[in-house]
Amino acid sequence: MTMDELASRFGGVFTALITPFKDGEVDTVAYDALVERQLEAGVAGLVPVGTTGEAATLADDEADALIARTARLAGGRALVMAGAGANDTKKTVEKVKRAEAAGADAVLIVTPYYNKPTQAGLIAHYSMAAAATSLPVMLYSVPGRCGVEIAPETCAVLMEKHANIIGIKEAGGSASRVTQLRAACGDQFIIHSGDDGLTLPFLSLGAVGVTSVVANVAPREMVQLVEAWKRGDTARALKLHELISELTDSMFIESNPGPVKAALALANLAGPEMRLPMVPVSADNRERLSAVLGRFTSASAAFQEMR
Repeated sequence: MTMDELASRFGGVFTALITPFKDGEVDTVAYDALVERQLEAGVAGLVPVGTTGEAATLADDEADALIARTARLAGGRALVMAGAGANDTKKTVEKVKRAEAAGADAVLIVTPYYNKPTQAGLIAHYSMAAAATSLPVMLYSVPGRCGVEIAPETCAVLMEKHANIIGIKEAGGSASRVTQLRAACGDQFIIHSGDDGLTLPFLSLGAVGVTSVVANVAPREMVQLVEAWKRGDTARALKLHELISELTDSMFIESNPGPVKAALALANLAGPEMRLPMVPVSADNRERLSAVLGRFTSASAAFQEMR
């Protein structure tokens, strides 16, 4: 697959889907509605059972069913890039195989959490995972949650060793990583912003998309931002970046996915329930989110009327 084909397939907004729960079980009715809302907004990809989807608390059969459900609902309208990470390499390999069997188009593999492996350990870990599947593999570096960062040179080694390792979701909070990754891996390496607030800076430096939390709430606006950038309308892209900025920041006033679930509940799109040890956001932060969501809704409506 050429770089243009990869960029076309993996470019754009990929929504890191929440997993809605009701009375401790997956709320499939809410999930189906959320997925359809994403598809109607024109997202390029759906990411079920990722870290935003509380994958660490999902049983294997729940994860398999959600991936299969997402693939069925997508029906080819969007790429399904399933979360398949764990802090145990053997379990990661199993998750990768299960994701492929469930109908995923690609897998997103987060760095092992808690273990803090060396770069040599990361190379061995991702090599085993990539060798277990024919699907495209996206690396996922999020040092704030996992305690370890994938070095650009490590990405280059993995890309050279495994043709199906095609890119990275970069969530280290620094736009300079895009330049470092491109210097190490070349412009054929797919880069997604893993921080919604850095989407526009990432795109300006050579990233092709975003794996987005805020798109759960504002898929239309995120899609419009990326599309405006792609067609060279930088002024509109900047306005959209500014429009969603406060909402984006509010998604992390507590640990993800608490705030995004609270926002969806406020919008009557899904419940706020999470699985322990995660609990719903505090009353004060729920009130703060309500105010932010109200301002965003009003501003977005006004913006759309100006088109």
